[in-house]
Amino acid sequence: MSEPRAGADRPRPNPAAPLSAARLAAVQALYQMEIAGAPLEEVLSQFLEFHRGGVLDEDQTPVRPKSALFAQILRGTTLRRGEIDDILGAALSPSWPLGRIEVLLACIMRAGVFELLARPEVPARVVITEYVDIADAFFAAAQKGMANAVLDAAAQRLRGGEFGESGGAAGERAAASR
Repeated sequence: MSEPRAGADRPRPNPAAPLSAARLAAVQALYQMEIAGAPLEEVLSQFLEFHRGGVLDEDQTPVRPKSALFAQILRGTTLRRGEIDDILGAALSPSWPLGRIEVLLACIMRAGVFELLARPEVPARVVITEYVDIADAFFAAAQKGMANAVLDAAAQRLRGGEFGESGGAAGERAAASR
């Protein structure tokens, strides 16, 4: 009998983990900018330095965020904020305008809309799932549901062709559960 290789029992690293970590770091940086009023390049530099060693994933394994994606989301969300806020405003209920949304939740949704706008190579469903997962890490079910509904509505508006006739990601999830 042969001996197992050293480390063979370790789970393989998730190749998407650095992308997810970059999205989370970008949301945190957007929040810092919003709360502290810190300038973009200062926050970008601080976060790149701070996350150099990586962040811990759900298994407490260090994951190094993909720096280029982090910078793209942070810069793009900041530079296109007016356009993004217009899209979010159209997706939100009139009784819940963007100014009424908790700051961190608004940052999560802004980053998600930026990716829907600027990263067509990433499927809309992936973008929605990534940012709903971030919302889930910080909020209760109601806010997570709001993030899901708003990002789904934005995706329908921006990338309706990706959803076919099923009525969007929410429609597909409902159809799959039948």
